[in-house]
Amino acid sequence: MNKGRKITGGKYHANRKKKFYEKQGQEREVTLKETKRKSLRVQGGNKKTILLNANEVNLVINGKAKKAKIKNVIETPQNIFHARQNRLAKGTIIETSEGKAKITNRPSQEGCVNAVLIKE
Repeated sequence: MNKGRKITGGKYHANRKKKFYEKQGQEREVTLKETKRKSLRVQGGNKKTILLNANEVNLVINGKAKKAKIKNVIETPQNIFHARQNRLAKGTIIETSEGKAKITNRPSQEGCVNAVLIKE
């Protein structure tokens, strides 16, 4: 099957171009470095603070929140290569100053990294 072609071989033409809100944004990957944030304009003129790099985490230990340093990325379930590149994403297992922790939020969409301590 030829995609975008009629049965006769003629082309289907798009009836319009993409609107600004339909355009694809730049892929954001949070890496383990000195913390760096960026502010974006989003739909409705609102602001969204995104994270580019991070070295601190808001860690929840027994229901109490505490700031901790991120030492290393141990495992990333979504993509095994992300752990090698020290990328932070939801579900990533990280090594902190308090012990192993699992990231519970999406750092590329929010301005911080939240995690919960893993019992060993």
